[in-house]
Amino acid sequence: MTDPTRIQPSELDQLPDRDPEETAEWQASLDAVAKAAGPHRAAYLMRRTLERAEGAGLALPKLLETDYVNTIPTASEAGYGFDGDEEMEARITAWNRWNAAAMVSRGSKYGVGGHIATFASAAWLYETGFNHFFRGKEQDGSGDQLYIQGHASPGIYARAFLDGRLSEQHLDNFRQEAGGNGLPSYPHPRRLPWLWEFPTVSMGLGPLSAIYQARFNRYLTNRNIKDVSNSHVWAFLGDGEMDEPESTAALALAAREELDNLTFVINCNLQRLDGPVRANFKIVQELEAQFRGAGWNVVKSLWGTAWDELFQLDTTGALVRRLREVPDAQIQTYQTRDAAYIREDFFGKDPALAEMGRLLSDDKIIECFQYSRGGHEPRKVFAAYKAALSHKGAPTVILAQTVKGFTLGKGFESKNANHQMKKLSVDEFKGMRDLLGLPISDSDFTDGQVPYGHPGADSPEVRYLQERRAALGGPAPARRMHALDPLPAPADKTFAAFDKGSGSQSVATTMAFVRLMKDLIRDKQTGKRWVPIVPDEARTFGMESLFPSLGIYSPKGQTYEPVDRDQLMYYREAKDGQILNEGITEAGSMADFIAASTAYSTHGEQMIPFYIFYSMFGWQRTADQMWQLGDQLGRGFLVGATAGRTTLTGEGLQHADGHSPVIAATNPAALTYDPAFAYEVAVIVKDGLRRMYGETAPGEDPNVFYYLTVYNEPMPQPAKPEGVDEGIVKGLYRFKEGTAPAADAPRLQLLSSGTAIHWALKAQDMLAADWGVTADVWSATSWSELRRDALEADAALLRGEERVPYVRQALADAQGPVLAVTDYMRQVPDQIAQWVEQDYSSLGADGFGLSDTREAARRHFGVDAESVVVAALAQLAKRGEVPASLVKDARERYGL
Repeated sequence: MTDPTRIQPSELDQLPDRDPEETAEWQASLDAVAKAAGPHRAAYLMRRTLERAEGAGLALPKLLETDYVNTIPTASEAGYGFDGDEEMEARITAWNRWNAAAMVSRGSKYGVGGHIATFASAAWLYETGFNHFFRGKEQDGSGDQLYIQGHASPGIYARAFLDGRLSEQHLDNFRQEAGGNGLPSYPHPRRLPWLWEFPTVSMGLGPLSAIYQARFNRYLTNRNIKDVSNSHVWAFLGDGEMDEPESTAALALAAREELDNLTFVINCNLQRLDGPVRANFKIVQELEAQFRGAGWNVVKSLWGTAWDELFQLDTTGALVRRLREVPDAQIQTYQTRDAAYIREDFFGKDPALAEMGRLLSDDKIIECFQYSRGGHEPRKVFAAYKAALSHKGAPTVILAQTVKGFTLGKGFESKNANHQMKKLSVDEFKGMRDLLGLPISDSDFTDGQVPYGHPGADSPEVRYLQERRAALGGPAPARRMHALDPLPAPADKTFAAFDKGSGSQSVATTMAFVRLMKDLIRDKQTGKRWVPIVPDEARTFGMESLFPSLGIYSPKGQTYEPVDRDQLMYYREAKDGQILNEGITEAGSMADFIAASTAYSTHGEQMIPFYIFYSMFGWQRTADQMWQLGDQLGRGFLVGATAGRTTLTGEGLQHADGHSPVIAATNPAALTYDPAFAYEVAVIVKDGLRRMYGETAPGEDPNVFYYLTVYNEPMPQPAKPEGVDEGIVKGLYRFKEGTAPAADAPRLQLLSSGTAIHWALKAQDMLAADWGVTADVWSATSWSELRRDALEADAALLRGEERVPYVRQALADAQGPVLAVTDYMRQVPDQIAQWVEQDYSSLGADGFGLSDTREAARRHFGVDAESVVVAALAQLAKRGEVPASLVKDARERYGL
């Protein structure tokens, strides 16, 4: 809460000046310094004064940028207690640098690619962490969570090779996974689940997920699920990656919730994939201002110890000023030029700098400008990490300056194209060997092939590495599959409550789902493991009744009296609240979901997230995160509410979802259902709990997630027919068989999903009463599961196994053509067309949505009951089963 006794910055220009004379004296002093000592001295004094005010807790605007120098000066590094064997760690890092480059170069002959330059720049950022900071999982089962920069994966594989977790064969199978013994290109948990925890190479998702993972760790602790307060989240990022909007989307949340269990390490090599990050500007200063403005602690580690002499010579501040004004692309250019060029371009701009340059040898200039960076020195990295862990009350970002392609030779270092450069020549490798001091002889290069290097399983280097990891809790990175007991299944009565239907009462399936969730969360054994997630508008989905009972999670609790406190369903926040009410951020909500859905592996705690959202604003906005979720082997329920193209009256194009099942169908881990009735929702959720958290059937993968579309259109909910559970789960069952108006009446099959089944049922009656046609109505709960099953049957056939797809089995005795109708684009039901033996056609809501009533929208798209009747008659007429004139008669009768 705001302290009323403190003057807030916004008030300063509104307060009366109690002592104008004193104010004038301060202003005159500043003017005098500027006149006598110059504007640079005046600016220096003002910056130091602001820093002093900030440190004293005075309510002044934060100083968003500091000088382009290290936050921790060399003289202070000793106080951070570096206790490693620097020479030993240098040898270990050299081996890892070599093997990372060798692995990618060897693989290039197969054309599989790989990236060398990123790890070369960031090697010490990782190695210092692995040797001194990153906690493994062998102590509390959780350890630290490491979000490794995707393009640095070769260096992580090289380290795993050094400590015996990978073999030479593994390295030679980098990016060659089809044989089953390869290494994925980047951190992909689904492809290498014992090593990688977090997929990160879809840039921007790593930093976003890291913030919500740190926040979810606090959630678990505050809710007394598991104390993971010792876990620290480390996110390794590139400075170019920070341009992604997701990278900085949640910075304010991290600061607001004081997530001091989180550290971003941004490798500032000043290059993105194809050139400078900020060619004409300074990315470090931009990021510092952005993070400090958001409330983060910022630690800059820019320059190595070789710069100490230069800073000592800088008695006028000219060096610091010049460093601040030189754009990043020019610093990159210095990496590739000789000392004469640097003398002229850098030192020649100021007389004081020119004098300093004359005191420096060419070798000293080259050492400083081409080798000595804060991110390349373990003591400086160690101090920065120690400072991050010591800082309380806010997350920390470390801005570490490096050289992209460092130690790979002048052909690589700071070149704009180095991201696309996949290999070194033999001569370049020999130069790298000499630079790193590795005991590899020329004779080891056989047939022009670069060798891997290893000091031996019992070498001092490997023993040191393994001892350091043992002291920190085991290997890292590592993903664990904990031996967890299945969660107890909720009582059958919870699901059976929907079997009787709603009678004459109209109930939307969204409301039915929320009611089911309320009952499941009340379960004494598993209720606390549910994680309800909503991106604002909980009341839209009828979830406000959960606020008082479950509470909305807030690390601060509730520090105010809610305006609706006297109401039954008041807005209650609590430190142990269960609901994650995220505000207007689908991306943040998905990051919540990913953290919760993988807690079974990250922390050995099974959590059951359900994330409910406007279906239009789910997959369309965050499909990349859904893919991340599948890669990370997440489990839980995604619920697209207010679903369908025509059910959300009046909202119009940007709210009308006619395609989310199409996007969902592209994800191999997504089980997509479009239930029509409340009892179908209950059956699907029950089976999902069994599959993901209970007794998985043989051959089933529990590492899936469910996407359910539910509707805001209130409709009478029918009772559940007998024996339909299997069909609901598999994707299709006959809901209502048609009654033939005559023995020889033509017959057809109406397949429908979601809210469209109501139009099909109305069309069924109209066909029988008005046109003498019999129609059976089927509920297609999952078009994509029908397709998945059919694809598996096709694959079995290639293996010599005969298996009939379920959709063909279900329709085996169905007479007449098939007409499929949906509130989505026709591509959704057309997924199964090739496996249906009957004549097949479909209706759907293709095109853009529009604002109108449900009835008008359905007539517009040609999916209302009348349109279904006309389409059905047209199919039968094409087969010669009814006169063609009936189609014209029906069209005129219904005004189509």
